[in-house]
Amino acid sequence: MNIGDVSDLSGLPAKTIRYYEDIGLVEPLRSSNGYRSFRQSDVHKLAFLGRARALGFTIEDCRSLLKLYADTDRASAEVKQIAEEHLERIDCKIAKLTEMRATLSHLVDACAGDNRPDCPILADLAMAHKLGSISKASE
Repeated sequence: MNIGDVSDLSGLPAKTIRYYEDIGLVEPLRSSNGYRSFRQSDVHKLAFLGRARALGFTIEDCRSLLKLYADTDRASAEVKQIAEEHLERIDCKIAKLTEMRATLSHLVDACAGDNRPDCPILADLAMAHKLGSISKASE
């Protein structure tokens, strides 16, 4: 199969497929003229990668998951550990986004949004910049 066929079957853009090849996640055959020739197993790997990436797994996580998937003697505990570590990263991001949202919501509520120049949003952003400059100067 050519890259266009594989793109249609896997749901991944050709550019992503080429990238995954460049970093060694898939290794299609090459014909004598240099064209890629994908096998059904490549399509399956690419669909696997697409789903894993859609769930937010890192490229290195995907590399590990692919190795574990191919290893019929694998321990599911290894797979679970990768997923649990990823879930912890997601929970951390959610906590940071929740905190960010609360701060921004407070600032939006505090801003009158009228024709006056006073703006607590800009004041807060400027204060954070000044704090950063002070801490860098003291290092």
